Amino acid sequence: MSKNKATNQLWKVLGTGFGVAVTLGGTVGTGILRKLGPIADQIANPFLIITLWILVAAYALLGISTVLELSLSIPKAGAWYGYAERAFGRYIGFLVGVSSWLGTVTALAFGSYTFSEYVGILFPFFEDAENYVAIGTLALLWFFHQLGVVMAGKSQEWLSGIKAVALLGFIILCLMYGSGGMWHEPSASPKGLPLWSGIMTALLSIFYAFDGWHTAAYFTEENANPVNSMPKSMYIGVISVASIYLLINISILYVLPLEDVRHSKLAAADAITLLFGQNTGKWITAFLAISIFGILNTQVMFAPRVLYSMSRDGLFWKKASEVNALGSPSFATHLTVGMSCLLLLFGKNLNERLSDIATFFFVASYISGFSSLLRLRQTEPQLLRPYRAWAYPYVPSLLLFISILFLAGTLVQNPSSGIYVLLFIGGTYALYRRLFQKPKQQDSLK
Repeated sequence: MSKNKATNQLWKVLGTGFGVAVTLGGTVGTGILRKLGPIADQIANPFLIITLWILVAAYALLGISTVLELSLSIPKAGAWYGYAERAFGRYIGFLVGVSSWLGTVTALAFGSYTFSEYVGILFPFFEDAENYVAIGTLALLWFFHQLGVVMAGKSQEWLSGIKAVALLGFIILCLMYGSGGMWHEPSASPKGLPLWSGIMTALLSIFYAFDGWHTAAYFTEENANPVNSMPKSMYIGVISVASIYLLINISILYVLPLEDVRHSKLAAADAITLLFGQNTGKWITAFLAISIFGILNTQVMFAPRVLYSMSRDGLFWKKASEVNALGSPSFATHLTVGMSCLLLLFGKNLNERLSDIATFFFVASYISGFSSLLRLRQTEPQLLRPYRAWAYPYVPSLLLFISILFLAGTLVQNPSSGIYVLLFIGGTYALYRRLFQKPKQQDSLK
């Protein structure tokens, strides 16, 4: 275990259990319980809905093989940032790192506000104090993460375990007491162009629900034995997430008829309410709150690792590379939580707008990762690779192509985001040139 504060090293104390937990915690959120209504409204065929979830699960599973090659050959904190910086140089690394960090900061602010809304439903006393509850929640998580990486890792395992047990309980209840739902109805899916349009919209929703499949890669540097434990934890994590997602879809569709599903804003709550009465809906609300809290805990843990890694490479202010006496990147955590609280003060509307833009950058990070693997195979063929991606170059190239399609889909859904993305790229380039670009003679000596 490395506890060398003077050199600002992260501790190598995490293992397989944490990797599985952080994959579950960083992926399974409210999307799986909320997305089914809009998806069913577009497609109206349970067999096609399940097929689409399987396809995106396959994308995530193939993606794991690519990320494992990158994370084990470049075992540094920060995931996408480290791969892009190694493959494409300092500015691209800076761009990917800043966009990855800011995207998570935005998601953290929006998620904490959503958490506060559910708290208000459960406890009406807090109903008109969403911002205070959201900021208080982030402050609580900030304090907890000052207690060190070991405590944070154990908390993630507990939260993910509670989430998994609750979801399995939900699945069992639906399958035991449901009466067939959509599975016993004739297919009413559209034909021709409306069907293909619905499939694309549904795929984007499912794609976002799977975001987080790569989360364990942020912690490769802190893994006690990454070559042995990372493949196990990441594959087990993604297979577990995919299995839960498929079973939840099957279960809800087994309870609710099509007309109920397609008009549902929270299909899981509607399914439980139909089976057990109005008073049971709050159990789903409570689960949603716990689920969001688990994701917030994961985000507060992994986002500072990006700043820590950038700072150590001279692409962020030096203080962000500080590690406290208990193994946490303390100042980077201050910045992450502080920026999220600042965004909350600007109101929910801004956070929703920023969340749409952040989605673009999350998908762009995938593109940077798959591109990095392809480039590094060409530029650094002698790089030690303890794990190699499946079927190179076909699988990484296919994933890159699919990710580009998804990125195009996000722009079609939110065309105004493109303007903000261009402004962001221009702003980060100016900042990089001003503060972090090395003189040419230093680059030649690197």
